Amino acid sequence: MPKPNNKNAAHRDSPNRYLYPLLIAVLLLAMLGIWLFLQASTPTPQLLTPTPVATVAKPVAMPPAQLVDEQQCQACHQPQAQDWQGSHHQLAMQQATPETVPADFNNASFKGEGETTRFFRRGHEFWVNTPGADGKPEDFKVAYTFGITPLQQYLIEVGDGRLQALGVAWDTEKNRWFHLYPGQGVNFKNPLHWSQPNQNANFMCVECHTTGYQRNFDAVNNRFDSQWNSLGVGCQACHGPASNHVQWAAKKGDLLHAGFAVDLKDKDATVELETCARCHARRAPLGDGYRVGKRLMDDYLPSVLTRELYTLDGKIKDEVFEHGAFAQSKMADKGVRCTDCHNPHSNQLKAPGNGVCLQCHNTAGKAAVATVDGRGLQAKNYEAPEHTRHVAGQPGSFCVDCHMPGKFYMGNDFRHDHSFSIPNPERAARLGTPDACLTCHQGKAGDKITAQFKLWDHSQALQAPRYDESLALIRGGQPGAAQALYEQLARNNLPAIQRATLLVELPNYPSEQALKLATKDLGHPAPQVRESALRAVSAFLPPAERVALYGPLLKDPVRAVRILAARDLLSVAAQGLGPAWEQAIDEYENVQLSLQERAEANLNLAMLYQASGRAAQVEAQLRTALLRDPDFYPALVTLAQWLEANGRREEAGRLLADRLKQHPEAALLQHTQGLMLIRQGNTPSALTHLREAARLEPDNGQYSFVLAVALHDGGQVDKACQQLEALLQRQPYNRNARLSLIQYYLENGQEPKAQQVMQSWKKLNPADPALK
Repeated sequence: MPKPNNKNAAHRDSPNRYLYPLLIAVLLLAMLGIWLFLQASTPTPQLLTPTPVATVAKPVAMPPAQLVDEQQCQACHQPQAQDWQGSHHQLAMQQATPETVPADFNNASFKGEGETTRFFRRGHEFWVNTPGADGKPEDFKVAYTFGITPLQQYLIEVGDGRLQALGVAWDTEKNRWFHLYPGQGVNFKNPLHWSQPNQNANFMCVECHTTGYQRNFDAVNNRFDSQWNSLGVGCQACHGPASNHVQWAAKKGDLLHAGFAVDLKDKDATVELETCARCHARRAPLGDGYRVGKRLMDDYLPSVLTRELYTLDGKIKDEVFEHGAFAQSKMADKGVRCTDCHNPHSNQLKAPGNGVCLQCHNTAGKAAVATVDGRGLQAKNYEAPEHTRHVAGQPGSFCVDCHMPGKFYMGNDFRHDHSFSIPNPERAARLGTPDACLTCHQGKAGDKITAQFKLWDHSQALQAPRYDESLALIRGGQPGAAQALYEQLARNNLPAIQRATLLVELPNYPSEQALKLATKDLGHPAPQVRESALRAVSAFLPPAERVALYGPLLKDPVRAVRILAARDLLSVAAQGLGPAWEQAIDEYENVQLSLQERAEANLNLAMLYQASGRAAQVEAQLRTALLRDPDFYPALVTLAQWLEANGRREEAGRLLADRLKQHPEAALLQHTQGLMLIRQGNTPSALTHLREAARLEPDNGQYSFVLAVALHDGGQVDKACQQLEALLQRQPYNRNARLSLIQYYLENGQEPKAQQVMQSWKKLNPADPALK
């Protein structure tokens, strides 16, 4: 059980064309973030005119600070402590006691997703009887509460120091039990079931609900000894360990930042934004907790604006925890930071109603916040009906109604979108994105408000192509997509997170210009842009041609960039890449070793060992991945391929067939079985599995593409063409599908059809080298 820390607490011509690289050794991306305009390194010290020592006192260097008892902070900072008392930060995680549990544990029952959970008490303890990992009902003790309103979750002890987040939560507003994933079939076989690795709170949750957290996973014994300094988000969670500050307070000396490693009041908002983003971002860890004074991407890998997480215009779609949305906003561009709007100690807004927004958007046209760039502010009465188009005090008259629409997450938790968008129902209808106006005005009322909005809105005149409209062309594979992508990347005023997102799309539109754009961004000031640029360049150039470009990035000041650059050069490491590469690849390995409780990290290690000539360690690491999560199919598939490649075909076949029998709904297993049968010369049986994989996951273009190749190679050219045609209907940007379809048409004597595909391709990306 976790406890407080008592110490201050397909290439078509290849003979192996069916051995597609199903898996890439990527950095671990957990489910559960983005920061904005971050500089690539710490500020360079200014050169000052020499001054006599007697006049200027030199800041005293101190050893690394240690965590202290949070009560020492409260003794001196009473107003802040008073604000903090009772806040969501303070009560983020508590021991389960009669005082902290409002839910009905009086032998109450809840049935959902085909499972029944009973809630009861044993004295002062709280217990649940619910199906565990084997599907059999069992009694489990509730160890901790998670959150306070509008819902409260419960962490269950399951042994070996593991805490699991129960999928049934208590609605504190309606006083009822409810399931967090209704209608999704979350039983004990589902990855979202409370008993599965993806609901392990030690890894997924606790870090952001405690102060001074360390997972302390013991890979040898497969158990946790997690510790924290204190429950809840306390002072040191944001300000850092306070021992040096306590010493400074006693002596009033000359310690830098009064003894703290970070200065949250720095005039550059980056420090504060990165501090908040550690928890308020969709990101994956690069180690066991953050290191005080380091950059966000030294310890975490934040997500870009993927289609799964955000709509085309950047509004929140899946749970992203605010920061990725904010990073796109004009507010962030002007230097607004979280604490300009929120009291960081109470978590409350700094003013009621529209008061927070009126700090800057007011009749004077001046920003009340000194660190905010007020240029461009208009002097205007933003509360007047002439602006809001709604009666004062009524829904629609508040800034957040139109500029911060939101969604419900986890059943009943409403989150406001922090991209601060401007509603435009006409554009929203065209792009298929949510819109504040159309949320309230639907049907004929929506048509009416859309027509009216055209009369009000004059902002489209002579406007450059918008990011969202360009992204619609790019992701939709529409004519002009490549040019739209290149034009957006040529902009100098694009928010870093948007730029990083566009670089992810770049490999679908290769050209000399695309390579130049990606190469240029290898030197971008924002680490997230450099990281995305690396991924784009790696799609364009073979490893040997990346070496010279990646040299500086192997010494990048940010760890996430260094280790990606090193990993992408693994296949040419034998030629000798020097000490910088060796150090960076060691960092990459250490990152994976620090995450060994996750099957993904063990798979990454196995692939690292294979690529670096440590073949003896590969199989053991793959089996460890399956020990961590028996249903992590990428590791199982890699193990089967490894066994097959090493002369153990029968063993590989049994491994795959047994798991496929248990999980026939797993598309990756069906796909892999099909490829294995093709390599054995059994094409008819293989096609059955390949078809099933494509049916199970129609959005996975690789499955449909491989099925088409197999049909073609089996002499079913017409069916292969039909498969590719259907794939291009779903994914017009799929370059491999276009290439193969043209070839198949020509082989089948259908030159007009081949020319038609060719012409549509030219409209999409006329500079694609394949067209030459």
